[in-house]
Amino acid sequence: MLHSLPVRTVLSVGLVLNLVVGPTALTAQQTSDEVPSITIRATTRLVVVDAVVTDKSGQPVTGLKAEDFTIEENGKKQKVTVFTSPELAKKTAPVPAPPGVLSNHPENVSPAGPPTVLMIDALNSPFKEQAYARAEMLKYAAEQNQSGQSIAVVALTDRLHVLQQFTSDPHVLLTAIKNFKPQGQILQPMPPPAESSIPIDMGGAGQAALAIAEAQQQVASFANLQIGYDLERRTLITIDAMRSLTRMLGGLQGRKNVVWLTADLPFDLIPEDRSVSDAELATLLPVNGSQAPSVRGAGAIATEERQLHAQEIKGAESGLASANIAVYPVDLRGLFGGGMVAAYSAGHNNDLHGAGLANAALGQSRILINSQGTMREIAAETGGKTYMNQNEIKLGVSLAAADGKASYAIGYYPENKKWDGKYRSIKVKVAHRDTEVRYRKGYFAVDSSSEKTINYEQNVAAVLTFNAPATEVSFMAQTKPAQPGKVRVVFLVDAHTLSAEDAGGSKKMNVNLYASLFDSSGKNLTTRSIKVDRTFDVGTYQQILDHGMMVPLDLDVPAGTKELRLAVLDNRTGFIGSVSGPLGQ
Repeated sequence: MLHSLPVRTVLSVGLVLNLVVGPTALTAQQTSDEVPSITIRATTRLVVVDAVVTDKSGQPVTGLKAEDFTIEENGKKQKVTVFTSPELAKKTAPVPAPPGVLSNHPENVSPAGPPTVLMIDALNSPFKEQAYARAEMLKYAAEQNQSGQSIAVVALTDRLHVLQQFTSDPHVLLTAIKNFKPQGQILQPMPPPAESSIPIDMGGAGQAALAIAEAQQQVASFANLQIGYDLERRTLITIDAMRSLTRMLGGLQGRKNVVWLTADLPFDLIPEDRSVSDAELATLLPVNGSQAPSVRGAGAIATEERQLHAQEIKGAESGLASANIAVYPVDLRGLFGGGMVAAYSAGHNNDLHGAGLANAALGQSRILINSQGTMREIAAETGGKTYMNQNEIKLGVSLAAADGKASYAIGYYPENKKWDGKYRSIKVKVAHRDTEVRYRKGYFAVDSSSEKTINYEQNVAAVLTFNAPATEVSFMAQTKPAQPGKVRVVFLVDAHTLSAEDAGGSKKMNVNLYASLFDSSGKNLTTRSIKVDRTFDVGTYQQILDHGMMVPLDLDVPAGTKELRLAVLDNRTGFIGSVSGPLGQ
């Protein structure tokens, strides 16, 4: 993600939005707050790395300066241009937006202190592991009376759902966790296998045996296909959840911690050797349909499915890391020895004897090893830490909270200006001895503006149905009564969070703005959008940066309308901002 240190444009109380002809009116009052914050700016290439520095006993090391750190990219030393210590990173409580104004500005939606998200992964966890996670989270929440820590709770089922927005009230947190009910498999099963093409009653024992063998092969083939189907569906939903977390947290200041409570991550982060090119990777990866599923075992299918969707996985992982989201995977399987693997396998297979049980145990053991490998990799690539083979989940949650007290933000502009999508390794060193430092191990140098085939409007549709604001693009909005049965929505977008393309000494901006109306049941009644695709001279562009981009949008109000949901899409980068509230606010 791309960053800068802008002057925040704030909409003051009682602001009168003066509209002029055209979609990019620039007349708006403002006040400026000079704060040492790191915010998205899509026109720069600032790389920000959070370094957690502790002593040998795991206690935070404070008081370090920028000159105490050395940072390298692909072995080359980089110049530190941004530095924030844990002391400076402390934030105050969010300030509500002015009455009648909807806002997703960081100062209006960011919690005080490092944001921590607890995610219960019901998609990739059996019922009993979900119940265990819920019990442990309740235990943790009950002990938060004096911590004042801001925590949000989300659940991953058929998609990501926010159970509770950020709160430091332990009673509110307890209620949100209690409202989560463990559930069974949420994926729809595949259609059943076709009937055998050979009738059993053909007057001969040989023909009957042949028919039985074919039927058994079809059942086995269907079971293997079902495994592949489930893994792919879980993989795609999990990747989409990672993107939702990035959109939800990406625009908030500083380090964000996601404690991911799961029993399995259904994919591999590949390639393991980051020097492998995309072309080389394509030759190494299995291809859908290259082998007939009927001749592959379940273990082979599971292994292959874990390695599909490499590009989507890379993009989702890159989004988390570049948004300064540190992932702390917590393995819900706890202390998982060999005997427990066999017992776990027996609970998930019908063949409980001899070679069948042994093969099942080996298969589950391989899944366990692969899944825990993915957990370690996600933690390493985002600057978090894994918590596995333990029984006290609350200790893993406390680990993420403690890291915020030892986290230093280090920013630099890479000397390598070629954004070719390749992986770049990062190394951070601290001058002081007897310290340990943990940070994300690298990033993919992806230029999102070069992705011409992505349908960003699908992401907008997902954002408008998600029950939390997206923060990658920052804006405020106000509704004004129009003629009967209509309403005018006036957007004021912080242009520092939008990209601008150089165009012969001018700046070109390409932005879509959306307004949707929903009824009380969450049904979409109507949606309208407007596009700003214009080139501005330098003077006008500076005014847009200073005052914001003001865009009015009129829409009809159907009967039964209760809620207004708004979104802003940067068509060049795919960054999205969203906010919602009762109609009339």
